[in-house]
Amino acid sequence: MILTKTVALTLALTGLTPSSLKGQLDELVRAKAVTAALVLVREDGRDRVLAAGVRDVRSKAPADPRGHFRAGSVTKTFVATVLLQLADEGRLSLDDRVTRHLPGALPEDSAITVRQLLDHTSGLYDYAGAGIPGWSVKDYRPRETLYDQTPQELLAVGLSKKPYFAPGQGWRYSNTNYVVAALLIEKLTGRPYAEEIGRRILRPLGLRNTSFPGHRKNLPEPHARGYAPYRGRMVDATRMNPSLEYGAGEMISTAKDLATFFDALLGGKLVSARALTQMRTLRDSGGGTGYGLGLQAFPLPCGGKVYGHSGGTFGYLTYALRSDSGRTLVLSANPYTAPIPQDALAKALDTVFCQANKPMSSRSSPGLS
Repeated sequence: MILTKTVALTLALTGLTPSSLKGQLDELVRAKAVTAALVLVREDGRDRVLAAGVRDVRSKAPADPRGHFRAGSVTKTFVATVLLQLADEGRLSLDDRVTRHLPGALPEDSAITVRQLLDHTSGLYDYAGAGIPGWSVKDYRPRETLYDQTPQELLAVGLSKKPYFAPGQGWRYSNTNYVVAALLIEKLTGRPYAEEIGRRILRPLGLRNTSFPGHRKNLPEPHARGYAPYRGRMVDATRMNPSLEYGAGEMISTAKDLATFFDALLGGKLVSARALTQMRTLRDSGGGTGYGLGLQAFPLPCGGKVYGHSGGTFGYLTYALRSDSGRTLVLSANPYTAPIPQDALAKALDTVFCQANKPMSSRSSPGLS
């Protein structure tokens, strides 16, 4: 799920070059803004990785830069990519009504198109928003987050509320869109959406550390533990049933795998040039950001944009971003108790993509590998 303001805390890196990011991350740990943070910067096919903080607050074991994490809404870009591949193959048109291919999922007279699912202009109510007690992904509930859910149950919650607007008449981020999108993949291919992503993306790219856990509650090792506020204290939120998120955010990954995926996608290796252009065609999503078809765009202080997606679920926050020059930044953090700097994202983009807008030298800086 997307938690833009919260995710931004991992990005308070102003005034630093990529080779000195660890000092800023260490400061975030000391301030208890995060318990752990992982960063990967990729340029010219070479990675620089680092970690700060601890895997858990009890053992104090150091965080591992190779660690797995819940990638949240970054899942949406994988789902959108498969649907764009199916469009490239002539299996559907982005401007087809969803009911043409997925009868019964939406009301029979629904005019919502595939494109409107992917760019959040459908108007469908967000089942995971804060407006429905027991379903919000913003308010941690230890028991409820372990329940088994079906995509049909998630969709039913979203359809139980009045739409935000008529299809195509506005923009509103809604996880319900990507529940429908994942169901659409299953209908068109005859396979679970996660299996189809594995067949079309994970295996061809060698993303061996990316998974769609379904109802499995644990993360692969190594991983840092996630924490969330509950009744006035921070509790361990690592174990959860990701069926609550399905195609909107269930994926587990690593920084290296996400960098490889976004390099392939934005480098034109996964969809046609026409499809990629459509993915990058943006709707205003507020705060100077834009949203395409499963892609977010963030403006750079020095001009231009970076494309990718953010993700946030209980205890885990992620950004995966790539510039047109090919520099990629992936961050994962485990938030804790400190206030979040409001301008942190802009500062980080300036640091990584503007101030450091030249080939990285010192490839063997301390704390990097």
